[in-house]
Order: sequence, then C-alpha cells, then structure tokens
Amino acid sequence: MDTRTSPIRLRLERVRDALKQQGLAAVLVPSSDPHLSEYLPERWQGRQWLSGFTGSMGTLAVALDKAALFADSRYWVQAEAEIAGTGIELVKIPTGAAAHHLDWLATTVKAGDTVGVDGSVLGLAAAQALKSRLAAAGVKLRTDFDVLAAIWPERPGLPDAPVYEHRPPHAPLARGAKLAKVREAMARHGANQHFVSTVDDIAWLFNLRGADVTYNPVFLAHALIGLHGATLFVADGKVPAAVQAALIADGVALAPYAEAGAALQALGAQDTLLIDPSRVTLGLRENVPAGVKVIEAINPSTLFKSRKSSAEAAHIREAMAQDGAAMCEFYAWFEQTLGKERITELTIDEKLSAARAKRPGFVGLSFSTIAGFNANGAMPHYRATPESHAEIMGKGEGQGLLLIDSGGQYLGGTTDITRVWPIGTPNAAQQRDYTLVLRGTIALSRTRFPRGTLSPMLDAIARAPLWEQGLDYGHGTGHGVGYFLNVHEGPQSISKAVPTPHMAMEPGMVTSIEPGLYREGQWGIRIENLVLNVPAQDPAVNAEGGRFGEFLEFETLTLCPIDTRCIDRSLLRQDEIDWLNRYHATVRERLAPLVTGDALAWLTERTKPL
Repeated sequence: MDTRTSPIRLRLERVRDALKQQGLAAVLVPSSDPHLSEYLPERWQGRQWLSGFTGSMGTLAVALDKAALFADSRYWVQAEAEIAGTGIELVKIPTGAAAHHLDWLATTVKAGDTVGVDGSVLGLAAAQALKSRLAAAGVKLRTDFDVLAAIWPERPGLPDAPVYEHRPPHAPLARGAKLAKVREAMARHGANQHFVSTVDDIAWLFNLRGADVTYNPVFLAHALIGLHGATLFVADGKVPAAVQAALIADGVALAPYAEAGAALQALGAQDTLLIDPSRVTLGLRENVPAGVKVIEAINPSTLFKSRKSSAEAAHIREAMAQDGAAMCEFYAWFEQTLGKERITELTIDEKLSAARAKRPGFVGLSFSTIAGFNANGAMPHYRATPESHAEIMGKGEGQGLLLIDSGGQYLGGTTDITRVWPIGTPNAAQQRDYTLVLRGTIALSRTRFPRGTLSPMLDAIARAPLWEQGLDYGHGTGHGVGYFLNVHEGPQSISKAVPTPHMAMEPGMVTSIEPGLYREGQWGIRIENLVLNVPAQDPAVNAEGGRFGEFLEFETLTLCPIDTRCIDRSLLRQDEIDWLNRYHATVRERLAPLVTGDALAWLTERTKPL
C-alpha cells in the first residue's frame, strides 16, 4: 500500500483541514464517550477510526505537522504494528493514567495558539488537568470542537438495542430498595439531586440491562435522581412498554436521551446536586447553573454494587461452576484434537464460546477472547484476526505456550479467567517463568488483611516472587468485576495506582488476581482467578477477639485446573503445593457433577495432586 494514500493518512489530513478551518493548532481525541466508559459504542470509536489502533485504551493527539498515540505497555507491540506507516508516533507511557499527552501538546503547540477537544467526552478531572497544563504554556483550550462530526461522514448513530429487566432470583435486591439506599447516601451528603452518567451504575441501580456496548450488558442512559423520584434519559423506543410500566410503578420517569443536559440546566438555587467528578463529563457539568450548589463525591451506587450480597455471591458461585464446566468441555476437545485437525487461535475462540453458550444462564462473552500462542501471548491484550493469527500444531515449531484469557456473562455473574497450557514439552525457561507467576497468584490468593485495607497496598504481594528475580509486568494485578455487568469495575484496584479512600477492600467485593510475565517475541504467561472478599475463617484470628480489627481473606471463585505440566517443582514450597492441591480438589468436587465423558476424564486428569 502507498502510505501516502493510506486511509489513516487521508483521515489525518481531513483532521488537519478541519483544524485550519477552525483556527486550531491541534486536537486531542481521547478514548471516551459521554459516559466515560472503558468500552465504547461504535459511534465514539473515533480514536480507533483515526489512528487504526484497536486497543481499548489510548489517546490520540493531532497537530498540523505531527501526530502521536499514547499507549501503555499492554499495547506497545500491538500499537507499533497497527500504526506503522500512518505517520503517527507511538509514545510509550507507563500506565493508562499517565499524562504524557499533556506535555506533548504543551511543547508541540506554540504559545497563543489553541487546542481543541470535545468536552462532551472529556471527564472533569481530565479537563482540569488539560486546562492547567496548557495555560502554563500559554496555550488556549477550546472544548466545543467535535472533530469527528466534521470529518466522519459515515459515523455510526446511537445504538438501538432494547433494554430489558434483570429479574429475580438473579436480581435479589429490588429497584426501589436500591434507590432508597442511594437516597440515604444523598441525604448524608446534604443533596436533594444526584446525576449519574456511568452506564454500569445505571444498569445496576435500575435492575436493567441492555446490549449497547459489546460484551457489556449495559445501555446508554443518564439518570437524575431526586428524593422522591427519578428520571432515566434513554433513547426513544429502547424501553419496551412492560418495562416502562414497571419503572413508572417505582417512581422512575423516562425522558429522551438528549434531554439530560436540559434537565441539569433546569435545576434551581434550591437544589444541591451530588456528582462524581471522575465520572461526569465537562460538557454535562457545564449545564449546571451557577446558583446550584454542587457536592463532588463518588457515586454511592459504585460503592454499593461493588459489595455483592450473600444472595448474589451464591449466584456467582453457580455461574463460575457452569463456566468451569464449559472450559472442561473445551479443553478436553482441544487436547484430543490437537495434531489431528487444524487448530488456530481463531478456532479456540469459536470452540470455547460455543461451549459456554451451552451452559444455563449464559448471555454472552464478557470480553473478546484472547488466545495468544507463543509470541502473541506476550501481548497482554492481543486479539487474533482472520488476517493475522497463529496455528497451534504441537510439533516442531508448533510447540510452545498457549495463553487463553476469556470470560462469560451469565444472568448470575460475570467471569474472567486466564490459563496457560503447554503445547508440546515446555522448556526450563518457560517452566521457571510459569512457576514464578503461579507463586504470585498463590501468594495473593492466600493473603489475609484488615478490612478497609486500600487495595493497591496488596499489589506487591503478587509481584514479590517476580521481583526477587528482577522481573515484573506492566499491567495491574487485579480489577473489580461486576455482577452480570462490566468485567472491569471499581472502586477497588490491585495495582500500582495511587491509593484513594474509596479503594478500601470490603466484604463482598469480587476482584481478579492475575500476575503475569511477558517475553516479547517469545511467550506470555498470566494465571488469573476471580476471588471474593470474605471474613477470615482462621480460628486463631477470631480468637484475638477483634482487638486488631476485622480481617478479610479471599475465597477463590474461579473453577478450572491450573496446568501442572508447566511447573518447576523445585521452585515451589510445600505450602504452595498444598494450596494448589486443595484448589484442584475443590475444582474437581464442584465440577464433576456438571460434566461427563471426555470432559470428566480431562477434569480428573488435570486435577491430580502434585
């Protein structure tokens, strides 16, 4: 392809034409939408459309004479390949929260010039940081410039998938009870109005689900909650009549999606509005009249939905069992078929998804399956495509390590699991890397900690076995997981993030534990389970009578064998072997009643004690 006429270069030229017409020196294109979602509807996939980079996180900046894409280590290899020949520079940043794009704009644009951005998809905190950095450089900021509207003629419209109810028994707490809890929190803040834009908070709060975002059972909406009623702003035609009637019975009115800003404008001096500054865009915030008192705090629903009830936990355990049974079926097929039929990374996605689809309560995948063989596994967010994928053969050059990261959405929970399997015989270096990662998974899984511990403080426990050898990984160790909702949710994050008070670990939280190790061009290893915060069960802890506070520990929820053929036993202590054997005994006990034939035989073989 002539790179001078590549689609990306032509799109960037259209951006620059628009900049010149508007008198702007540069534009910032974040990976964001009006709800500040991690996963975006197609309408707001502008950064991907403009750059060709398909990763879920990244920021694009385009000036009149240069352009840069800012991505963290999970995407470096992928981004370099996808933007090659586009004229876009890859700026490697340490984490997704890094602000290198601010410095790039401040040093690229001359003092007195103006940078444009679409404030309707820019968070309040991000907007303040952008304004401050540019102002320090003498650069002006314009926040009403939607470059996509000017240059993307075939831009997708709003998604139109219908909204449906999440019903009992899988939704054990009624909509009215959830609204009452939020109103109690509003009262504690002294607020009589609360505006929510985050789609997973809205889905949880109103016991509704949708399909507007791939893999996430959510729908586009805003909500304004008063002390005696609530308004849900959602596109016309998306809410069926029966669901509308149920909402009205609970004091929830419906209004057009586009009228959320007008509702904020209609607030008066008698109102006190509660908003989460990290989860509301600048564009929406600017609708609030100056006379309205605004209280900034985390959305109460974010805290509530992170703490799963005992009834929800029971449903999650059942979803995990069904998910584990599906994986037994898949892996039994995979090991029997390897070397007899052509199997590629795409085949793995197809067959594993089909196995999950047979299980009770399955709704869809929770994210795009990552099946990475050898070097592809070294890219944490790799995705095979028909144009680029590997074949798994099991002999000669077809040997190595296969990493599979996958998950499902069930009516009773969301799953996310990563396993690594040897194709052929793993070598000593692979076994060493695998065992060090496994030690990190075990170490954190066994950890006991005081209730209220800030989740980032736990991150080093999983990294310690790797750090001892001078090794590390670039992503977080664990993220919160929703209840038939987003596979990534807060507020907890086991990572190198700067701790904040709302990251406190509380009973009922579901979090991933997923240390990894990646050898670029060779292999990747990640071993991931989901865990539930539960009260510590050790009698010795309870015997202290609470003098040192309440302690929590992790219940491992994920049910699937961890391959033992990749283990270097000389690197494992006996207590670590004991943990693995107990885990495999639990997996076998829980899954055996759900599988038969080849799947049961595979389960039995792969859960034999070390």
